Amino acid sequence: MMSLNWGSPSTVMGVVLQLKMNSNRLKVLAAGSNGEFPPFLPKQVEKIKDPFARSLAKRIQRLPVQMDFPDKCIMSSCIKPVIQSKNSPLVLLHCFDSSCLEWRCSYPLLEEAGLEAWAVDILGWGFSDLENRPPCDVASKRYHLYQFWKSYIKRPMILVGPSLGASVAIDFSVNYPEAVEKLVLINPNAYAEGTRHLAKLPKTIAYAGVSLLKSIPLRLYANAMAFNGISFFTILDWTNVGRLHCMLPWWEDSTVSFMSSGGYNVISQIKQVKHRTLIICGENDQIVSYKLVVKLHSELANAIMRQVADSGHLPHVDKPTCVAKLIASFALCDEPFRSQLLITK
Repeated sequence: MMSLNWGSPSTVMGVVLQLKMNSNRLKVLAAGSNGEFPPFLPKQVEKIKDPFARSLAKRIQRLPVQMDFPDKCIMSSCIKPVIQSKNSPLVLLHCFDSSCLEWRCSYPLLEEAGLEAWAVDILGWGFSDLENRPPCDVASKRYHLYQFWKSYIKRPMILVGPSLGASVAIDFSVNYPEAVEKLVLINPNAYAEGTRHLAKLPKTIAYAGVSLLKSIPLRLYANAMAFNGISFFTILDWTNVGRLHCMLPWWEDSTVSFMSSGGYNVISQIKQVKHRTLIICGENDQIVSYKLVVKLHSELANAIMRQVADSGHLPHVDKPTCVAKLIASFALCDEPFRSQLLITK
């Protein structure tokens, strides 16, 4: 593997400028992965047209993660980095009921910046082998991520969480502070109070609701809210990317397990976070209130906030170059952000 150590401000500036040039090379990056799709992916992956999703899907691997469940090991899905850096590695989480493919546009740019980046599927979502039906409550998700970190990363990481993934990151950093160096929270849904009344639904109704959750009309509506100015055909294709993991046979059981457990409620943990934190928010986010993002910024002990222009709920998808610049600057600079690194357009 290539080893890089990019830490000086001048080098960081070079990375940011290079990222701007790399934005013109996205087609090349998307075509950079040859070969076949992993056999464990649902066959519907063949119908996806997005070249970045197809390219990243071919890199998905399953790695063994030791757990305390009966079979003790889960083959856990992720994207492994091709770069081994002396800087802190990035670990990229995803939103509620999503997968590592959420990073299809930003991931190649982060690699081009010389960052060691892991895109990890949260237990219960993504493409891990859950044939043995492990519990998928908050404690299990946290422990699974810790065991993954302990087995493969083994040094303090920059943990990146979008939307509900921000709650996952906050919860993890409070419980395992030694595993985290910095946090990046993207349109953080940090004030959600778990699944609330959904946790008390009878199982038959819960399963019926979960089946609706993977339906194309509902997913189309969610994507229409999440993105701004995207064509219908692109949204339809991105809907197929976002629901691909729902085709796995254990997805319904895993999602009901999470819903019934009560879900994430990290409100009481926010002020316990001591790590340096970058908050990235989309200017036109229709899902997480800007007021709540500002509130989170004020309650975190050591946070800075940056807004991405003309972006919705998932700026790492619709504005990948901007998000990659912000993350690279934050990851590679040992001192607070300098104004010349703050490129948000």
